[in-house]
Amino acid sequence: MRVLRCSLWVGMLLLAVGCGKSEAPATAPSAIDTDAANALRTKLLDAKPGDVIEIPAGTFHFDRSLNLRVDNITLRGQGMDKTILSFKGQKAGAEGLLVNADDFTLENLAIEDSKGDGFKISQCKRVTVRGVRVEWTGGPKTSNGGYGLYPVLCQNVLIEHSVAIGASDSGIYVGQSRDVIVRNSRAERNVAGIEIENTINADVYDNVATGNTGGILVFNMPALTQQGDAIRVFKNKVIANNLANFGAEGTPVASVPAGSGVVVNSNDNIEIFDNEIADNNTANIIISSLFSTGYKDRETSNDFDPYPEGIYVHDNRLSGGGGSPDRLEFKALKVALYGLTGSFPDVLFDGYVNPQRKQGPQLCFQGVSGVANADGPGGYKHPSKDAKPFDCTLPALPVVDLKRG
Repeated sequence: MRVLRCSLWVGMLLLAVGCGKSEAPATAPSAIDTDAANALRTKLLDAKPGDVIEIPAGTFHFDRSLNLRVDNITLRGQGMDKTILSFKGQKAGAEGLLVNADDFTLENLAIEDSKGDGFKISQCKRVTVRGVRVEWTGGPKTSNGGYGLYPVLCQNVLIEHSVAIGASDSGIYVGQSRDVIVRNSRAERNVAGIEIENTINADVYDNVATGNTGGILVFNMPALTQQGDAIRVFKNKVIANNLANFGAEGTPVASVPAGSGVVVNSNDNIEIFDNEIADNNTANIIISSLFSTGYKDRETSNDFDPYPEGIYVHDNRLSGGGGSPDRLEFKALKVALYGLTGSFPDVLFDGYVNPQRKQGPQLCFQGVSGVANADGPGGYKHPSKDAKPFDCTLPALPVVDLKRG
């Protein structure tokens, strides 16, 4: 294993900015910043399996993406508030850091203001993201990059002790992957705080999602490599996710109403338990089908299942929320069911159920203040407050085991 430390690799960077804070202004990158980018880029290009590439404390500016395609590499800074890779004014490349490799670890640094996604890793096995902050420092804007932390088409993913702020799609996103843990992390001021999409076997726990448009999303979308299944969302704090949606028009998250706590869309076998979910103005929990998104009329494969099935909500701490829903249709539904001064109960359900389901109940809600059924199949003409059809239980899902052998 080679450990490439500051004194070994910085070269021109040491002469130009040292291992402390850069004196370069926070505007467009300078020639000094280009030297810094070239130094790190060279180490990534020349990396050998087993290398540990250490980046010193400081704020370093880059004008184009960093890339890595070598397996078994660790890229390590000195802390998410000490080692900052800034892509403000980025001229080339969509991502801040793009990796296509197995056995990759990214830890203890920040990626700021990338033109597109902050950190993307695809087609990987055994990836660890630890102590990483991705942030767009200018606040929530549609022009911000879509994804903060973005593993896609991966297996055995661990994200922990990380922070995502300001993504115009999802702060912490895992898509089309298998065997995933997202824990002890924080997502705020994103459109979607944490999103698990078309992923099989994921545990999302001990996270904080606050100040986003939607707190935690578990989505299935059509025309992707696999459909999601078996997701546990537990021991999280999903509080006051009421930020106005700033997602780009036409993207799936653009349909998420502000004030959404935990949202499940078209996914099967989801267990939501032991969370603190509060003060999300549209609803603390939303359960919906593909038919309630802007994608319902788009081409889908015949085997895509649009219905949420096997959804078990139980033993959560739920309070507030539902009193000021986003969008006219939700406001009208709330008034129709609960009056001008009323509030949606803990669960808002679009009403679509799979008529062909043959094994076990489809949706089970225990310990909730009620269920608002919007009656989507009936054209939203006969919404209901009847929670009795959902008074049931489902088997607990198994713990996700990240096999790292």
